[in-house]
Amino acid sequence: MPHVVLITTSYPDTTPGAEAAGSFVEDFALSLSKHVEVTVVAASLRDQRTNSDNLNVWRFAVPRLPLSLLKPWIPTHWPAIVSTLRAGRRALAEAVRHNKPDHILALWVLPGGWWAGELGRQFDIPYSTWALGSDVWSLARIPLIKSKLVAVLRNASARYADGYSLCRDVEKLTGANCTFLPSSRRLPPPRLKPRQTAMPYRLAFLGRWHENKGIDLLMEALSLLGNGDWNKIEEVRIHGGGPLLTETRAAGRRLVGAGRPVVIGDYLDRQGASDLIGWADFLLLPSRIESIPVVFSDAIQLGTRIIATPVGDLPLLHERYCFGLLAREVSAPAFAAAIRSAVRDDSVTSSVRFDAALPDFDVDSTTRRFLHSSRLVSS
Repeated sequence: MPHVVLITTSYPDTTPGAEAAGSFVEDFALSLSKHVEVTVVAASLRDQRTNSDNLNVWRFAVPRLPLSLLKPWIPTHWPAIVSTLRAGRRALAEAVRHNKPDHILALWVLPGGWWAGELGRQFDIPYSTWALGSDVWSLARIPLIKSKLVAVLRNASARYADGYSLCRDVEKLTGANCTFLPSSRRLPPPRLKPRQTAMPYRLAFLGRWHENKGIDLLMEALSLLGNGDWNKIEEVRIHGGGPLLTETRAAGRRLVGAGRPVVIGDYLDRQGASDLIGWADFLLLPSRIESIPVVFSDAIQLGTRIIATPVGDLPLLHERYCFGLLAREVSAPAFAAAIRSAVRDDSVTSSVRFDAALPDFDVDSTTRRFLHSSRLVSS
């Protein structure tokens, strides 16, 4: 049986905020292990190894998580960055020597793809990369890091990305083909009562409280809604955490003080995410920059309509699936107008094609696409 090593900086552990990215990697690894033997080499706060059927998980200790918060342009972050780079390479080298895999899949381009490229050359093992927006839209802006990122992508046997526009950006950077692989996970059934079929409606946000995710736009948009709009809203639940935690909680307190039914909560695990999205009539995606977020496929899976800004692949996906309502631009007034339209006229979001979207955002479909393109198993 072929053996694949996955090297990743995102895998479920006890770190707050790791659940969304980590759980979809775990679901992909579990799905992949039905066809090939899989060893996951993952960053964690402590060294640990677990084995189950065809799935082995080797965790290597890093100074801090999530690694996305480490910034190479901040000098004080460099000790942790250097320590992480050494630990990841050392762990992957040990996994390669021990398992002698047929393929290494790096999630994501940096640093995982760099480790995979070095070990792949040393042991003559092909590697591929699965890019996120943070790879291409953030790291590629830094000249020295961009050259390393492009080299890693070009030398890979295959390139994947979790968005259509992101694939095009990878192709522009490298001149080589890139294949779309959606980042989807499996959610358990919601435990809460079914969503409303008529107003007042329930609205929810789940994600990082970061400028890119537009949490500040959402809080401003909610402040722009009038009494007539709020009469049609039962409750808005906002869950997550991140760099804008202080500002988000302060804005939430102001809304509550004004008598608005807003609840501010923390990050949620997989069951909590299912409960929240299953509870909601509308999932809110006010992003400034986006590929296709994991919570998009969560909403598709649970049949929850989406109100989103027109960024990344969301306009294409709205055209294809009519997933709910798209704001006319990326701004707080435009997002407020979209919410207002959705809660005042239910018919504007009544033509969602969930059945068409579900097969495109299914983790087993993602697995089959990877296995087919990597030629690890016969069709």
